[in-house]
Amino acid sequence: MNEKIHHGRNIKRFREMLGIKQEALAFELGADWSQKKISLLEQKEEVEEDLLRQVAEILKVPAEAIKSFNEEKAVNIISNSFTSHDNATGLIYNHNPTFNPLDKLIESMEENKKLYERLLESEKEKVELLKKMLDK
Repeated sequence: MNEKIHHGRNIKRFREMLGIKQEALAFELGADWSQKKISLLEQKEEVEEDLLRQVAEILKVPAEAIKSFNEEKAVNIISNSFTSHDNATGLIYNHNPTFNPLDKLIESMEENKKLYERLLESEKEKVELLKKMLDK
């Protein structure tokens, strides 16, 4: 089966899993981007390679993950792992991870905080510019 992977939907999934709003992603992509444009991007079945890599870098995920993630297959793998009776479920649990999950969570939260701070700073700059324009 040669099924198409929906790049836009995968961008949305990764963005939501990371707790990043469309506005924040638009801000990181630059002045040409808006929440509406991100929404349209997330509806595209295929995203241009350069843009896909740029989004992947911002989301801190491999571009290949966005290009190849298939939710249906992932659900089937998880479902089959939990319903099999050959002790395969033991492979799912890593009781000795090579990283501290809490450190990863905190790192992710710090990244989100930085994104929101930059977004807030940008909004403050816009307000100041509007005030200056109104004063003239």
